[in-house]
Amino acid sequence: MEKSIIPYGRQCISETDIRAVVDVLRSDWLTQGPAIEQFEKAVAEYCGAKYAVAVNSATSALHIACLAAGLGAGDMLWTSPNTFVASANCGLYCGAGVDFVDIDSRTYNLNVAELEKKLEIALKSGRVPKIVIPVHFAGQSCEMDKIGDLSRKYGFSVIEDASHAIGGKYLGAPIGGCQFSDMTVFSFHPVKIITTGEGGMVLTNSEDLHERLIRLRSHGITRNPQLMEGESHGPWYYQQIELGFNYRITDIQAALGLSQMSCLDAFVARRHELATSYNEALCELPITIPFQHKDVYSAFHLYVIRLNLGQLAMSHREVFDVLRSKGILVNLHYIPIHLQPYYRKLGFRQETFPEAEKYYGEAITLPVYPSMTEDDQDKVIKALRELFIAGKR
Repeated sequence: MEKSIIPYGRQCISETDIRAVVDVLRSDWLTQGPAIEQFEKAVAEYCGAKYAVAVNSATSALHIACLAAGLGAGDMLWTSPNTFVASANCGLYCGAGVDFVDIDSRTYNLNVAELEKKLEIALKSGRVPKIVIPVHFAGQSCEMDKIGDLSRKYGFSVIEDASHAIGGKYLGAPIGGCQFSDMTVFSFHPVKIITTGEGGMVLTNSEDLHERLIRLRSHGITRNPQLMEGESHGPWYYQQIELGFNYRITDIQAALGLSQMSCLDAFVARRHELATSYNEALCELPITIPFQHKDVYSAFHLYVIRLNLGQLAMSHREVFDVLRSKGILVNLHYIPIHLQPYYRKLGFRQETFPEAEKYYGEAITLPVYPSMTEDDQDKVIKALRELFIAGKR
């Protein structure tokens, strides 16, 4: 009998979503049409932001957000080491330097106390970052009010990497409203909270940033006569006024995203149900379950446990391998960026960010997604109980 497979995450596509995409395929517009603006408006209104710019990936969104904020050669970008490489690579794309701030031992987000210490040192050496990118790991917001205060004190821009976090809240307000930041980035990859297949978005409350993001998304081109050199030649006329990119999203993707928005709250609520079931079932095992900050309502993109290895006769790798052998496709988020070979060549070394490295040696991401059944979750829980009871020292 074929073994059933439980992925760590997967998209949830309804017949309504499919019809929305088919409607676009039958329309006059496949790209740069009305569905994109409708999707942008829906997300901006949901989050309480003034503007939103949809693009073809969250990586593209991070790139143009950095450019719009003026990041360039000679500047520095700081982010968390516990994130996907795109959170740091966006700084390198702009010709800037990149550094990291170690993570909080409970939330696995950027540690604000460490950030403040590092800023004090950087001020003395004249190397305060141009941009800080706090990453809302697993859907839980960073302490954005404190980071916002530091941004005003030290004069850096803040871009929230909320790739995991649409549908979550911070201090009772939706993540993405940019209350404490200049811009917020979302991801719509299939394993994220909602999906457009591939896609991303930048939100902001700044009209100037919004206008520049729009240009950078599409080759640096404008059709606004007020921004042109000389007079327009006619209604067909455009000018490239800076170097931009083809980071456009399609109407097909935007239609899917717009349809998925109607399910966003239900998706997040289901993730919370699954997280609560895990918490109750796993609390007595030799693991650490996810900590939730009192100011945060997480989107629960990921459910990450940490192994209490001192209480186990098995290694981290052995636990991972046994679960996968049972068809439970656990994962690990993330390998600390500074340990990647490319970043080692830039001068980063092991033990530079010890909390992120300790976390990496203990973390396992369990399956969590809205369509996950109770039977599937029970299978995961049973496997963990059997494994840890048998593997106790």
